Amino acid sequence: MPKPNRTVVLAFSGLSAIGMLAGCAAASPDPTTTTTEAPTVQPTTASDGASVTASPPVADDSGYADGTYTADGQYIAPSGPESVTVTVTLAEGAVTAVEVVGHASDPQAKRHQSDFIGGIAAVVVGQPIEGLAVDRVAGSSLTGQGFNAALDAIRAEADA
Repeated sequence: MPKPNRTVVLAFSGLSAIGMLAGCAAASPDPTTTTTEAPTVQPTTASDGASVTASPPVADDSGYADGTYTADGQYIAPSGPESVTVTVTLAEGAVTAVEVVGHASDPQAKRHQSDFIGGIAAVVVGQPIEGLAVDRVAGSSLTGQGFNAALDAIRAEADA
């Protein structure tokens, strides 16, 4: 008579032990402790190719005071220095409203800022402010640099 396959026997007994341990853990949870795992952060891409990276949603104790904050952000375009003024409204650590005003002097930079302004709300409203950064919005990548600089200043001001 052939001998039983030792690997199969060990694997089966290992699964039995895991099943017993899992059954024990489920049968006696400790109500005084809770554990949660943070979800993995994945950049998201909007339909126009805009990308935004943000931390997982922040609980009510986000550390950021609710309110409306305004900051300027500068960046360098091919035509030279440009800037945007960003106003963000926060509630429970999340962006509930955003307004961007462009201050470009170059016609091409004005067009890029206008495109950015037209698409930014769809990308950031509803996102947590912690870790929020935009890459390219409505084809404009440099304006995002100014926006991100303004967000850094806003996070510093709103950090309670």
